[in-house]
Parts: sequence; structure tokens; C-alpha cells
Amino acid sequence: MITPLYELTSDVGENRLFIKRDDLYPRAFGGNKARIALEYIEDMLSKNCDCMVGYGNSRSNLNRALAFLTAENDIPFHVVSPYDDDGTNIDTFNSKMAIMNGALFHECPKSNVAETVEMVLNGLMARGFNPYYINGNKYGKGNEEVPVRAYVKTYFEILEQANSLGVEFDYVFLATGTGMTLAGLLSAQTQINRKEKIIGISVARESNTAKQVVQLYCDQYCKEPMQKVQHSMIHVVDKYRCGGYGKSCPEEEDLMSKVLRHYGIPLDPTYTGKSFWGMTQFLREHEVCGSNVLFIHTGGTPLFFDWISEKREIESDV
Repeated sequence: MITPLYELTSDVGENRLFIKRDDLYPRAFGGNKARIALEYIEDMLSKNCDCMVGYGNSRSNLNRALAFLTAENDIPFHVVSPYDDDGTNIDTFNSKMAIMNGALFHECPKSNVAETVEMVLNGLMARGFNPYYINGNKYGKGNEEVPVRAYVKTYFEILEQANSLGVEFDYVFLATGTGMTLAGLLSAQTQINRKEKIIGISVARESNTAKQVVQLYCDQYCKEPMQKVQHSMIHVVDKYRCGGYGKSCPEEEDLMSKVLRHYGIPLDPTYTGKSFWGMTQFLREHEVCGSNVLFIHTGGTPLFFDWISEKREIESDV
């Protein structure tokens, strides 16, 4: 299932700007997490498990994708869902769609995640299930190589599309949260010794922490010393986080509105809006000029609908 890759007009440093529309991936409402969810489903079935346990808050694109795919396969799906920092867990289109597809959420404080995971797994086993937890053990260790596979494959898809357009990319930008997608791209790049600069725009983590997580994913995917991703290859920029996960700033939202009007492309404030805005700021601040730049739209269309719904509510109150 190949998603479109095409050129956009650019007013940033006379660069050629291209976009990879993984938001149009035709499964589970699209996005990078639909590709990753398919890898988890395949791994779960290969291990003869019969119940999926996910992790993430109500904004999670991965949980929405897993909910669609588990429903398709008649697989029970449970989600360990930590509250936001302020103790809330808001309803989103992602969480609503997950629930519509049969997902059962187990909410908990961030300080109680491991205990909640253990409780959910033990409860399922007591009922006769053989559960599969996407993050390995209750501490979130294990299975790191599984999601990386999705964007190893996608990297080679991108190369084929670039070749058909007669272009080589100098820069690749994408939103980085869990680090799974960035790790997949870097792992594939290392396999064939290519040199384009792949830059993750962090949506939550501080740069050093994010790099360590990406390194772990890469190391677990490829254990051959000669093909390991070197730490110096991992680029995560954390200065465009707008205050943290799920938060945005007026500059980001202005650009999201401009992109929607100009290209008809929806971005969301949590992931793709933040990374698109971060990309434009990076290119200007580093005076990048005359380069071929690819932006990977990693999806999150339901979060776009959350954003425009919220904007309408605010405007109606004015």
C-alpha cells in the first residue's frame, strides 16, 4: 500500500519541498501508526497470542489504529492509558473511535503504569487469554524491534518514489514521539549507507532522552555491529515543543491554517503541525537553501478534527 509523495511549492530558502502523505495510508484511518499496528498484529499472531494490550493516552494514534485492526480480526483489545500531567484524560476522536471498535481503556496515573499493566495482563490470563503487550514487559522493555520494521520498509518505498521523480533528498523531517518511526528510517538508511540528514522534531521528549530511546529501538532491530546506527546519526530537535506533549503555540496553529488553505492538507497540533512548523523554523534558522527537503506526514487526522472542533467552540464563545 504505497502512499503519495509529491512536491509542494516552498517559500523557505528556495528549497524544493516534498511531502510523503502517510496520513493517506488506507488502513485504520491512516498514518504511521497504522503501518506500525500491522507489524504488532503480525508479531502477536506469530506468538499465538489471542488478546492485544496497548499503551497510550487518549490522543494516541497507535491505539486508534490497533483498535481498528483488532476489531477486524475479532481480537480483544485493552489499553493502559495514563492521565495527562494535570490528572485529566480528555476525550478525543482517536479515543472515541477506539472505543467504538471495542477497545477497553484502563486509566491510571503515570506513576502507576507498571502496576496497571501487570494487573491487566494478570486479569486476562486468569480469564484464559494469552495476552500480547506491545511494549514487552510491564516496565515497557521488549518488542522494540517490531515497530521499527514498518519504517524500514517505508524508507525503501520512499527511495523508489524519489527515483521515479528524479530527486535525491538532502533533508527528511518528521514528528518524533515514541521514536519508532525515526528508528526505522535510520535503520534502513544505515543498511545501504545513505547520507541524507533525517531529523526528528520532538513533540514531547527532551532531545537527549529522545535520542537514547531511538538508539534502543535501532539497537534492538539490528544487532550486527557493522550495521548499527551510530548515535551521531540520530538527530532530534526539541526546541519546537511549544510547552510539551499535546500543547501548541499560535505560530504553529497559524501555519497549520495556512497549510490547510494553501494545500488542502490537514495537520494536527500534537504531531504533524508541530513538526511541519519546526521544519520551517529549522530551515530558516540554519539558512538551508537550495536543498531537496522531504516532510513525512505521519498522520493523525482525527487530532486535526479535535483541533478544528476546539477552534469553533472558542470562536463561538467570543
